[in-house]
Amino acid sequence: MGLIDTHTHLESFAVAGDLEAALARARTADLEAMIAIGTASDDWSPYRDIAAARLGFVHYSVGLHPCYVEANWADEVALLPGYFEAGQTLPVALGECGLDRFHLPKEATEAEALFNQQQAAFAAQLALAKSLNCPVVIHSRGAFAECLAMIDASGVNWNRVVFHCFAEGPTEMAQLMERGGRGSFTGIITYKSAENVRQAAKLQGLDRLMIETDAPYLAPVPKRGKPNEPAYVRHTAEFCAGLYGVGYDELAAITTRNARSFYGI
Repeated sequence: MGLIDTHTHLESFAVAGDLEAALARARTADLEAMIAIGTASDDWSPYRDIAAARLGFVHYSVGLHPCYVEANWADEVALLPGYFEAGQTLPVALGECGLDRFHLPKEATEAEALFNQQQAAFAAQLALAKSLNCPVVIHSRGAFAECLAMIDASGVNWNRVVFHCFAEGPTEMAQLMERGGRGSFTGIITYKSAENVRQAAKLQGLDRLMIETDAPYLAPVPKRGKPNEPAYVRHTAEFCAGLYGVGYDELAAITTRNARSFYGI
C-alpha cells in the first residue's frame, strides 16, 4: 500500500511549470494519493481542475486560511458552498481555516482588528462545516486555546476535525484527544528540536496517525532547508516507522487507511 500526503499546496508547482514532474516524483516515492489544500478563492478552482483531471490521485479542499483573511473575507466565504454542490469534483474537506497570531502586525491595534476578522471568518467557516458535516482542516499558530474554544462553541463534530502541521506538545494533544479531534504531522517531527511534537505523536498513537508535507514548506530531514514536495512525505513516513517501532509497510498501510477513513476518499 502507498502513502497519502494529506496536506500539500500544489499551486507553487503549477506556477513554476513543475506540476507534472512533481506528481511523477510523488508516484515514484510510493504516493497513491494527496490532498491539495485550499487557502483562498484564487486556488480553489485550479485545485478542483487539477483533481478532476487526476481522479483518485489528487483530491482537494477549499477554505480561507487565516493569513489570507482581509476586509472582504465574507465575500470569499460566501463562495465556499458552491464548491460542495453535486455535479462536479467535490472537495474532501473544508479548510484550511483557523487562527494565526504569529503573522499578525506588530502594532497592537492593527493586530487586534485583524485577529477579530480572523475569528469572524473562522466562525463562518465552522458554521458551514457543521451544516455540511464534512472534515475540517485547522490551521492554528499561536492560537491553540482560541481555536479549541471556537470549535467547541461551533458544535462541529470533533471527530471530523484535524489540526494540521501539529507543532504543539502532549498537553495540547491530550486536549484534542479528549474531544475526539486529532493532529496530523509534517516533516517537523523529524527535526532534532521537535521532541515535544514526537511525544504528542506517540501519545495520539499510530492508530490515528496521518502524515503530510505542507509542501512547499517544512521539508523533512534529510531534505530540510530545501523546497518541500509531496514525494518527501516518504521521508516522514520512514522516520515515523522508526518512531513507532514498526516496519515501513505497516506504517504506510495504517496512515493511508486513517487518511482514507477521515477524508472519505
